[in-house]
Amino acid sequence: MRVTIHDLGAWKAEGTRFAMLTAYDFPTAKLLDEAGIPVLLVGDSVGNNVLGYENTLPVTMEEMLHHTRAVARGVSNALVVGDMPFLSYQVSVEEGIRNAGRFLKEGGAGAVKIEGAQIELVHRLSDLGIPVMAHVGLTPQSVHGLGGYRVQGRGEEAARRVADEAAALEKAGSFAIVLEAMPADLAAELTRTLQIPTIGIGAGPGTDAQVLVLHDLLGLSERLPKFARAYADLRGAISEAAGTFAADVAAGRFPDDEHSYQ
Repeated sequence: MRVTIHDLGAWKAEGTRFAMLTAYDFPTAKLLDEAGIPVLLVGDSVGNNVLGYENTLPVTMEEMLHHTRAVARGVSNALVVGDMPFLSYQVSVEEGIRNAGRFLKEGGAGAVKIEGAQIELVHRLSDLGIPVMAHVGLTPQSVHGLGGYRVQGRGEEAARRVADEAAALEKAGSFAIVLEAMPADLAAELTRTLQIPTIGIGAGPGTDAQVLVLHDLLGLSERLPKFARAYADLRGAISEAAGTFAADVAAGRFPDDEHSYQ
């Protein structure tokens, strides 16, 4: 059964916690779907994790649609969420609607994710039947304006600002909200007060769900953020496998009779 936005809401009501992971290609999406991950985010983090960009800002709509289509083809059950890239929705509400629609129409996504207090856009998209996952706290597309990758919501005034933004996004129609890089007590309070599921990343254990970037989870990242955990060491495994292969080729051990046609 395909996971829907209504399932996520029901899980919050039941107190059932769930996981979300980023995915950027067909084979990985298929594996994660088979592993039972209910929500896959085709994040604009594809920029710095797959495409070699310094950050997420250079990622284009065409690149996002390319990777979203690949992920959607690998999924049978998970909800696929397309991450709207920088300047695909900030210029105007009309452009935001058009690009959000492309994620569903061309990309095969079931929802989109939008960073920041885009209240009017979220409201319009919800009215049009385009499900929106909101995102507050540290919003990587605004990293220059925030003065770097800093924890958000510290102090009474800053916490109130984050809380007001989250409440407004819920009222506008968001079906879930990502809380990134904020004090754990603030994220827990937002989880108690909001009716929609909260998905934490660097926001402590008190949220309804947790999301990690796949490359951090698999140990592929060069540097691991404080809030992430590597559940495997694929960086080491890939390096070892490639080195062993090269050594076997140089020594004439591969291919052998077993791996040759007679």
